[in-house]
Amino acid sequence: MIKLCINLFLQFFNIGVFSFGGGYATLPFLYDLAEKFHWYTTKQLTDMLAVASITPGPVGVNVATYAGFTTSGVLGALIATTAVILPSFIIITIVSKILDKFKTNKMVQGAIHALKPAGCALLSAVGIKLLFTSNLHLIGLILAGVFIGSSFVKKQDPLFYLGVSALIGLVLGHFNLIGV
Repeated sequence: MIKLCINLFLQFFNIGVFSFGGGYATLPFLYDLAEKFHWYTTKQLTDMLAVASITPGPVGVNVATYAGFTTSGVLGALIATTAVILPSFIIITIVSKILDKFKTNKMVQGAIHALKPAGCALLSAVGIKLLFTSNLHLIGLILAGVFIGSSFVKKQDPLFYLGVSALIGLVLGHFNLIGV
């Protein structure tokens, strides 16, 4: 049990260190954990993502908590959550102390500028993986196309799209129009 907890901490600490770009950037690492350690399946990870997306709080932290719970119960949830948050806490604490000194540093600005495409690539990889590992429905694909198209016409808060999708899914699932 202790070895599992240490491994859980190290894996999620690693995710916290290298998932620059937000909660969804943790997903490639979480898929890798599913394949490497079999602590949860990729289907369970897809379900975790769905639940984490609609619950309050950062998606990466929510998924880490859920993944830790499926691995080792409440202790695993505490370990995974602490481990995924700790690197950001350490980095933000250090950066806040030296921010003024490096705010105008060209190398720091260049590093941050270079990390943005890497974050986009990670998110794209997650989107493609989700596309091939989820149960696709024609209605869902049509809805995604409509939302993507409408986002070019009028900018909406992503929560709007999430809310409308949830309502449509509930209605269609209630009437058994999709296999929910």
